[in-house]
Amino acid sequence: MLNYINEVLENMPKTWLSLTTHRLDIYDEKLAKTQFLEQFENLFKDNNAASSALSELPTAFDYIRLGHPLSCLLEWAIAKSNHLNPKNVISFSSKTIAILAILRKNSLENKNTQILYTDALPDSFDAEILRRVYGYTFDLKKVENPEDISVSDSYQDDGSIVFVSQQDEIATPKDKAIPLDAGIDFFINIHASLGSIILVNGEQNESYISDIQHVRRRETIAMTPANCLTALKSLTAASSFDKKEINAETNKALVLDSIQEITGTKTKALLGSSGLSIQYAILMGLIDHALERHKGKAIKIIVPPNCYGGTNDQARRVAACIDNVEVLDLPVDGDHDMVQSIDVILDKIAKEDAIPYIIAEIPTNPRVEVPALLELKAVLSKARKTSKGEVAIDPVFILDQTFCPNVHFLDEGEILSKLRAISYVSGSKFPSGGLCTAGYCVGNKKTETLMDKIEMHLKLCDNKATNLQVEILAKQLPSMKQRIHEAYKHTREFVNFIQDTLPSAKINFVSEELAKEGFTPSVFSLDLPTKGNTAEEKEAYKRVLNYKLIHLMITEIPNESKNCVSYGQLKGCYWTIPATSTQGTTKEGDKDYIVRVSLSADMDMERHKKVFLDFVGQI
Repeated sequence: MLNYINEVLENMPKTWLSLTTHRLDIYDEKLAKTQFLEQFENLFKDNNAASSALSELPTAFDYIRLGHPLSCLLEWAIAKSNHLNPKNVISFSSKTIAILAILRKNSLENKNTQILYTDALPDSFDAEILRRVYGYTFDLKKVENPEDISVSDSYQDDGSIVFVSQQDEIATPKDKAIPLDAGIDFFINIHASLGSIILVNGEQNESYISDIQHVRRRETIAMTPANCLTALKSLTAASSFDKKEINAETNKALVLDSIQEITGTKTKALLGSSGLSIQYAILMGLIDHALERHKGKAIKIIVPPNCYGGTNDQARRVAACIDNVEVLDLPVDGDHDMVQSIDVILDKIAKEDAIPYIIAEIPTNPRVEVPALLELKAVLSKARKTSKGEVAIDPVFILDQTFCPNVHFLDEGEILSKLRAISYVSGSKFPSGGLCTAGYCVGNKKTETLMDKIEMHLKLCDNKATNLQVEILAKQLPSMKQRIHEAYKHTREFVNFIQDTLPSAKINFVSEELAKEGFTPSVFSLDLPTKGNTAEEKEAYKRVLNYKLIHLMITEIPNESKNCVSYGQLKGCYWTIPATSTQGTTKEGDKDYIVRVSLSADMDMERHKKVFLDFVGQI
């Protein structure tokens, strides 16, 4: 098996190491990882490690932060070595979140957790904060030798035993001479520079697998492709890790300087392993702050119901774990006005003397709408009273500006400078050009105390950007504003072309006036013309037409047009239907079954126009 893996690593497609998003046309979300490994296993049985065969394997996960071919391969190899199903092995970039994933499930199910460890737990593991803020309950017990582990009777029937080991190599229970039947439910192997790997042991714990995977999906990322490759090479060669020399401090200084220049902010930026890693730290940091400053008061997280599914789902997952936290819907698109919706909901929360945290995208996704910013500022700054006539707690506005990271919202004199506001960006988009997932957040001067809390939770979850991610950002951020400008020009040209050739289509894109104000996204949504006698028939016809257009684009222009979820890439054009990808966990009634298109600064515009014209001719 190890010899075969060595061959695979020699012949693997370059995209296994470099892409952050993958093709949706060869992806079945319900079979993520499974379908990929089933076909990989067939290649293994045939001893076929040819590049052509590996290139034809189906997509394992749509987003690389959820998992990818190399994480699947690493987990498969470790599972094989321990006679486990590959689904029982899950890798993380974080050194602590594997532990937190088990604590989360046991907290929701009121089960006990005993954490056994040799030497020490990761420095970022803070038991006091995990108990006080996250609401997790657990016992810690240090053991001298793994072979001496004896399971406490109190955990035999109603609790989980977690064994945590920090190693210089990718060690497994077999390597450590710990039998899998030792009464331990979860083995977690932590490596200082790579992340962690969890082994789920026993049929009684199989219900944990999807929950642990979902934590990786929403609060952190999988072990990165580069680190998985390092781990696999070490596993197959049984030798020490190769440590790539990266000037981490210099790169980080360059990135922080670039972010300050791009955002116009003076406060320190925070770098996370992904946009959702940053968002999770923001939410937990704000909740921690609220628990300290406003004891006993209800916390309300206000989220648009049709925004990116990860944002939506994560907020609800946080609320599910903490008693006094609730999610409220914020209608923002179409017939709903973001400013009016915020005004109504903040009045309601003020009367209840609760704490409002608002998460919103500007422009919105996928409808690409920008609210009236002066009105938004007025509504967010408005003094409100509780039902008792006391001054209500002012909101914190958490802005996802992934679609327009070049716009200054927080700088002195800008729209959000005088109220508590935090902005964050997904790094897999424009900041890195699709080369890594790392994201960042910045705050204005009103949020300096909050940012300290956010940084603490980013460290606790070990969700900081990796050194390689920071190196990629250091190379890519300086050209970001120019790439945004060029991609916008392409998008405006394509939108104008579609309006001319298919005037019956409805296009959601920023106006020329908004573009002059600095809102220059390179994504638009497209409602294709439809027909039918009933609303159901019209919707069904439109959905078929959606897929027909996307299929035509990716088959006619395979080197540039991709069927995947992306934005801000260095090259090509990306097509998706949000309801089937980015809105995966959004309530059905709030999903958008429309075409979302994102363009880059480097693409063959004339070729895309010609294929679209062919499509118009077919309908």
